[in-house]
Amino acid sequence: MTYISNITRSKGDPKVLSSGPSSLTATDQLGRLLGWYSIGLGLIELLAPSRVTRALGMEGNEGLVRAYGAREIGSGVFSLSAEKEAGLWSRIAGDGLDIATLVTAFRRGNPKRDNVGLALAMVVGITVLDLAGAQGTTFRHSRQRGNSRQYQDRSGFPHGIEKARGAARDPKVPA
Repeated sequence: MTYISNITRSKGDPKVLSSGPSSLTATDQLGRLLGWYSIGLGLIELLAPSRVTRALGMEGNEGLVRAYGAREIGSGVFSLSAEKEAGLWSRIAGDGLDIATLVTAFRRGNPKRDNVGLALAMVVGITVLDLAGAQGTTFRHSRQRGNSRQYQDRSGFPHGIEKARGAARDPKVPA
């Protein structure tokens, strides 16, 4: 098997011969998947807003769809970064905006009302996944309550504070 990481290695560097199991949990993989999904959806909204608004009977709101696309891309990039928790929680906030916007288009006079209903169902489903990913990632990557580190018994001096006092006054005393 050929590993992509071997392509960029210098001649003297060791090559990757095999890899072990991934340290990513299912929650981490879900977060990564949602981040890439967000980038893809954002690109569609940013590059083809008129097709989106036409499919939902929301013509005239192309600027809003573009703004939502930029927001999706930002959330996606943030979800793939080291601050994935904040990115996933921002996706949930964006889902709330999407639902609120789609609800306004789910009116009786809209000839594309069925499409809006389908889009609403999809956004609600994605929101459930976003919530599961955000909660799981926050739980996994945050410090557990009650397990804070205690340092009040430490002085910061490797051989104790008494030896440090003597070393400061008398340079002949070994530390």
